[in-house]
Amino acid sequence: MRNLLFFLFFTSALTFSQYTVDATFLPNVTSDWAILYKVEGVKKNYIDNVKIKKDTLFVEGEKKIIGKVKFLLPSHTKSGVYRLTYKLEGDAFVDFIFNKEQISFGLHPDYPEQTIVFTKSEENKLYQNYLTEIANAQQELDSIQIIQIKNPSLNQQSVYKKALQAVKNIQNSYIEASKGKYVQPFIRATSKVNSDTIQISGQEYMQNITANFFNNINFKNKTLLNSSFLVDRIVDYVFYLNISNEEKIQQQLYKKSVAIVLSKISEIHLKAAVVKFLIQEFSEIKNTVMVDYLFENYFDKLPETLQSKSFKEKQLKELVTELGRKAPNFFWKENGEKKSLTTLNSSEYYLLVFWSTRCSHCMNEIPKLYRFLKDKSNIKTIAFSLEKDDLVWKKMQKQLPNWHHVLGLHKWENKVARQYNINATPTYFILDKNKVIVRKPTHLKDVKEYINSM
Repeated sequence: MRNLLFFLFFTSALTFSQYTVDATFLPNVTSDWAILYKVEGVKKNYIDNVKIKKDTLFVEGEKKIIGKVKFLLPSHTKSGVYRLTYKLEGDAFVDFIFNKEQISFGLHPDYPEQTIVFTKSEENKLYQNYLTEIANAQQELDSIQIIQIKNPSLNQQSVYKKALQAVKNIQNSYIEASKGKYVQPFIRATSKVNSDTIQISGQEYMQNITANFFNNINFKNKTLLNSSFLVDRIVDYVFYLNISNEEKIQQQLYKKSVAIVLSKISEIHLKAAVVKFLIQEFSEIKNTVMVDYLFENYFDKLPETLQSKSFKEKQLKELVTELGRKAPNFFWKENGEKKSLTTLNSSEYYLLVFWSTRCSHCMNEIPKLYRFLKDKSNIKTIAFSLEKDDLVWKKMQKQLPNWHHVLGLHKWENKVARQYNINATPTYFILDKNKVIVRKPTHLKDVKEYINSM
């Protein structure tokens, strides 16, 4: 009997020493698995994965298929921000705070941020209520400011001050309500710095926002460091707040905003992580100017222990054939003479086309290209043929005289093809006289259109 009582007590204690994270998807998601991570700045640490279970729910007499997941967290699970990912592709995830409490929430999987509702978790309920209230109050304040900018003759000062006080009251009430809670640093850091007086011009308004954007954010706070909060704010500041329609001005704004962001960070490991993160973000949008700028001015100046040769090589390799880059050099033999791309000097422009005699689309398109270029004296063609052998290629090149013909054996595994990230034929590059890539046409019609415009 004693053993039975001990067993019951032990299993009961074990059950209550665990925490649960329950999520309900309405409607159900298409994937079968959900993954839980702990977010730490730019990194995600894997925690667990569970199968998404299907269930049936009747809403106003209509049958709905929903998805349910439950994660069990041991008692020693660290407090922090966690991410539940429920699709293999796209931004299909939700972040939430875990601080030693049971968590339950529901959401529409296609609109997670807009639809998530917490039914368990005081920390998350408090933060969600705060975000809703402060957003509504801030929107009211901003609308008054916008009316003033559009109608300078109006005197909205008193209305503005009243709305500003409402924002401050909400902020102060939630600071008080979150005392001793994990969520308080997020509430403090979320607060926007508003001007004490209404701004007359749009320029003054934007200057106030950009100048004070980080005032309430403590880059040394461990709670913020171990979350996605700082990274999200950095993205907002660099990519959405500092924008221009003119490319030259935009690059200047990027450089200025990056300098401001990195000046706020004193902890060297965080700075290194943010630099790498920004490089990846600019690489995603193919901004080679900013990638090079970040490597030269920040990454290469980090302590050697925080640099990564493989990271740099990978990022630069992915951008090697982007616009503005000098085309990678290669060599070939032509009529017994050794040639190279960089030493060609017979034209103002060059068309480099990767093709193959084993590609039916190429065999249809390349003769058309040849006929189109026959009377174009301002551009020379380098035809790089990816082949398994040279049998058909030898015959084909005779039908395309006055082109530079290069044989690339091993087809997709050819060293030059891999250097140029070639995964389909034909692939086109238009180079200037210095072999800088000025265009990457997708189709033959694009090639014709650009060459005709030169």
